[in-house]
Amino acid sequence: MDHELCWQAVQERDASRDGDFYYGVLTTGVYCRPSCASRRPLRKNVRFYGTPAAAEADGLRACKRCRPLESRADRRTVARIEALCRYIESHAQEPLPLETLAEQAHLSPFHLQRQFKAVTGVSPRQYVEACRLRTLRQGLREGASVTRAIHDAGFGSASRVYERVGTRLGMTPKQYRAGGAGVAISHAVSKTPLGLLMMGATDRGLCFVQFGDSEAALLEQLQREYPGAELAPMDGAQRQQFAAWMQALTQHIEGAPPARQLPLDLRGTAFQMKVWAYLQQIPGGELRSYTEVAVAIGAPRAVRAVASACAANRVALLVPCHRVIRGDGSLGGYKWGLERKRTLIDRERAAKAGS
Repeated sequence: MDHELCWQAVQERDASRDGDFYYGVLTTGVYCRPSCASRRPLRKNVRFYGTPAAAEADGLRACKRCRPLESRADRRTVARIEALCRYIESHAQEPLPLETLAEQAHLSPFHLQRQFKAVTGVSPRQYVEACRLRTLRQGLREGASVTRAIHDAGFGSASRVYERVGTRLGMTPKQYRAGGAGVAISHAVSKTPLGLLMMGATDRGLCFVQFGDSEAALLEQLQREYPGAELAPMDGAQRQQFAAWMQALTQHIEGAPPARQLPLDLRGTAFQMKVWAYLQQIPGGELRSYTEVAVAIGAPRAVRAVASACAANRVALLVPCHRVIRGDGSLGGYKWGLERKRTLIDRERAAKAGS
């Protein structure tokens, strides 16, 4: 190894060199990937190793931040997966079995499954379904017939659509197309540590979860989303389920693990999904800068794109974009308000300090 080139890669946090070598920091006793986002060590305290085993033989342990023992897709594989995502987006209406996608990516089906999830955070099947659901939503909103919208989106049969995406739309496709006409949506508002939260639900599940400044504003937003629905406050029978959802969310706000029982609908570009997947790995009570996120996902020059992906996040809290701040330590922006961002950070830090 050329130690000077290795040191330069460490200084630049060059993700393209991940796997080529590892560097150990004698003062901390850990070894890292070249792209590790931790504070750069002094050169005199650094040693370079060709393998993790060599670093561990020197008495060092794996860094918990960059996790050098975990496999990470190389730059060539990332490019293949990103190209495959573009292919899926333009061919989602066609049958796309795993074998076809593997052939398109020049990978075996087994390796495609692993590498695709490592890069995007979802499986190939989930990505295909997300693309089809996006097309279905668009078709329904534009007034296409349900049959035509289902066909154009690439779903094989209407029964499968009702079976698999009904809960993601919050109602049947026909009802969604009509703006919720004929659908009863029960709603309730509750105070949380982050302010008012409104949840709306049909008999198929949650269809609306938003923070707001007033109950009137939230109700107006719900009406805009489902103009034809029959809206009514949640009755006593539904309150128990609502209370369970609210309790899970409140616990999460206060530092508990993500409330996975709350439905997620993560749809975006391959890059956005990559950013969102990384954000979900940031431990509560810890922060990253936009630059550190860009470096960690192997795109050190894509700082602005990382910021845009955070701004495009539609799932507050469960995709914790509040844990990303500017490099100078200022909060930066936050879709749901800087006060909520500051409160979340303070609460998570307190929870971590008390654990």
